Amino acid sequence: MNDYLLSVILGVIEGLTEFLPVSSTAHLRISEALLHISLSDGYWKMYTIVIQLGAILCLPIYFRGRIAKFISTFPKGERGDRTVLTHPLGLTMVAFVVTAIPAFLLTKVIGKHLESLQIIGTSLLVGGVVMWIIDAMNSRAEAAGPNASGSRIHTWKTEDMSLGQSIWIGACQILSALFPGTSRSMSTIAGGQVAGMSRASALEFSFFLSIPTMVVATCYDLLKSLRGKGTNPIGVAQIDQHGWIVLAIGFVVSFIVAYGAVAWFMAWVRKRGFAPFAIYRIILGMLVLAFAAKLAA
Repeated sequence: MNDYLLSVILGVIEGLTEFLPVSSTAHLRISEALLHISLSDGYWKMYTIVIQLGAILCLPIYFRGRIAKFISTFPKGERGDRTVLTHPLGLTMVAFVVTAIPAFLLTKVIGKHLESLQIIGTSLLVGGVVMWIIDAMNSRAEAAGPNASGSRIHTWKTEDMSLGQSIWIGACQILSALFPGTSRSMSTIAGGQVAGMSRASALEFSFFLSIPTMVVATCYDLLKSLRGKGTNPIGVAQIDQHGWIVLAIGFVVSFIVAYGAVAWFMAWVRKRGFAPFAIYRIILGMLVLAFAAKLAA
């Protein structure tokens, strides 16, 4: 397949799946098997990092108004009842630290799991079931709205989150690092819903949390690759003009598709919830497990 077309396909896959609760890692790994490319090869490993950065870039641009508002009200918040730790920006950094330290210490374990189709398939399947159950539990409260009495949802806006919810969501995000296929988005959204957050507030906080989490993780991987550390490193000097064009295509396509996916996802979830994504995860997980069993036979 032509490298330019391949870059467009992978950029679309990354952009579509990075922020949806279906696991971009799983989809890239499946694409690797179906398209017969080695994403562990030095150049293609670097390529996956670059297109992920393209997807990340869409978030601060899409949420620029919300981010500007948070910065202008830091640290006391709009109502003046927040602190450095309980302001949305502080809560985001708390959740990030809760995730980052264990994830860094478990880097070798995470690297081994990335190669396992069995782990990816199981994570997709189990995560889909969990997401479906949690969303169904909250559906009646979502329909009743914030004014209903006795609702299991007590946090309808990101501004009303607690420190405990932030720590819990950060801890849930560790699962996505340990078990590829779990999905960072799925673990943080489902974790937020369990902690009494609405779909919209859990989703928005998931997006905010992904900015520092993904920037640090991808930049760390990119730096290791460029400095010749880790497996199959590649230096910038080794990339020819063709290679740079392929990288640029993937970066731009990933950014554009991710921006559209985020805008669509925010509107969809407010009205319809996460059940369709849960069903998709369950079906895909079963297919991946069947494919892994066939390879092992």
